[in-house]
Formats: sequence, structure tokens, C-alpha cells
Amino acid sequence: MDQDSHCTAERELLEAVSRITTSSTTNPSDEEENQPKAEISCQVRKENPEKDDMQDSSATLSPNSSMTTKELQEYWRNEKRQCKQIKLLFEIPSTRIVEHHLSKYVMYKIIILQTGSFDSNKSVIERRYSDFEKLHRNLLEEFSEELEDVTFPKKTLTGNFTEEIINERKLAFKDYLRLLYSMKYIRRSKKFIDFLTRPELQEAYGCLRGGQYTKALEILLEVIGLQERLTRGNPVAVVPTLCAIVVCHKDLENPASAFEYGEKALSRLCVHTSHRYYMPLLETMIALAYELGKDFLSLQEKLEEWKTKKDPIRVFTLKELAVREYIR
Repeated sequence: MDQDSHCTAERELLEAVSRITTSSTTNPSDEEENQPKAEISCQVRKENPEKDDMQDSSATLSPNSSMTTKELQEYWRNEKRQCKQIKLLFEIPSTRIVEHHLSKYVMYKIIILQTGSFDSNKSVIERRYSDFEKLHRNLLEEFSEELEDVTFPKKTLTGNFTEEIINERKLAFKDYLRLLYSMKYIRRSKKFIDFLTRPELQEAYGCLRGGQYTKALEILLEVIGLQERLTRGNPVAVVPTLCAIVVCHKDLENPASAFEYGEKALSRLCVHTSHRYYMPLLETMIALAYELGKDFLSLQEKLEEWKTKKDPIRVFTLKELAVREYIR
């Protein structure tokens, strides 16, 4: 490509990026307001996480002539992705009957995936009727008005394990989850998010406390994607899970992977330095950086800065914090 063609291509890209940026910052829809911007720089958020869900910093990388054509193309792709609404789809394709000595119940397999494109990171969980029933009861305490017209499948005295009843409930629970997710305040509520993630997280942390780091890591890596999607407006919410992944990788002697997830967690705490995980995470990251031969001076400076601002109090290590999560 000659110089004139190259300049023309860059100008066209700049104009396209400008149009995309303008359309993504003018009159955004409810869903677009809550999409996290590309993590090019640390976004400033208010300390109230609930307001984080309603308001994002508008600071993004401004396209300029110093960017190469390749960088402009990547920036354009990122901006286009931010313009798309990301929604989740719930499917219940199958069930299984579980029998114990004194109990018998049906487990419903729930597949949660992103709509609009092929989703290679779909999440698969299982819940039983009593789990759905508990969720509905808990939501009614807070969202009775929103749920007044929502019909929940009732228990029957007989026939709960017939194919007909099970199929009816599969469809009913699928519609129920879709309806809940369509309601903004319900899908953001802790009760709804806990229903979809807490059992798996409890199992993972139980394995971590028992020293079963491989099993804990397997579960945590399965659930982190779903947890991030459900808490898009409040990225700090996934910090404990990211830190638990760091602990598992570290104890499994995978320092590079531990450092990678530690960076993800630290980026979410850049303006939340009072968070209980901030200092223990910094200390762990310094040790990992030293082990990997990476620059740890900037991390050390942040740690010293934190210490000068805070009163000297006992701080748990990252592992000590992790093993305390999800204790019943």
C-alpha cells in the first residue's frame, strides 16, 4: 500500500471510530450504561458499589493520529463490542433423579450462555426444586411488587417424578429464570446472583480449605466467567474469587498463572484501596513478581503508600482471607 492509500485508510478508520465513540456515549440504553469500558486505564469509580452499577467513568482511549492502523482497527473492534448489549440466555435441556436413603428429588441442568454469538464459555449448573423455591421466597421479601404476577410452579402431592410433570417444570423454570433476568433490579440483586453461583463457590472454597487446590481451581475457573457476567456493573464483586484462584495457582506452584489472575484482581481495586483484599493481594503480587523476575518496585511503592495512610492493624494474608470466605 502506498503512502497516500495508507493515510486515506487511517483517516477512514479515524472517522469510523469517531462515529462509534459518539454513538456509544450519546443516549445509551440501560444495558449499555452498565457495560464496562475497555480496560485501557484504571477507571475512577465511587466507593459505593451499588452506584458503580449505575455509573461508569467515560474515560476511554481517544483515537488520534499517533495510533497505527493496526491499533486503530483493534480499538474500533473493542468499541463495537462495547456497543452491543450482552444478555444471558437460560436453557434447561435435561434432568436427573437423585435418590438417597431417605430422600428423592429431581436435579435440573441449567445452561447459561451469552446470546448473539457462539458462546464457548457457557456455564452449566444444577439446581433442584427446593433451590428454586427458596430463591422465589427470598425474592418475594424484597421484590413482592415486581413478582406479583409471576406464577411459580407449585408442588404436587403425587406425580412429582413423572415425565410429564418434570417436563412441565423444565419449561416453567426456564421461563422463570428468563423473566427474573429481564428485571433490572432482580438480576442485579445478591439473592439472584447467589442462586446461580453460591453453591459452586461454597464447594470450591471447601476444597480450598481442605487443601484440594486442583479441584478448587477447576470449580473456580468454571464459575468466574458467570460471576463476572452477572456483576458487570460491579467488578469489585469478583475480587475474592480472583484472589482464591491466585491462592490455588500459587500453592500448585504455578506462579505465572497466579500473577496473571492477581493482576486482574488488582486492576479492579485500583480505586478501592480500602478493600480488605488490597494489601494482602499487593504483598502476594510482590512475592510473585520477585519469583518471576518481574519489576516489583511499583507494587512495593503502592504498598508503602498504603501503609502510610492506614492505621497499623493486623492484616490477614491472602490465603487466610480466602479460607474464610463462604463459611456457613
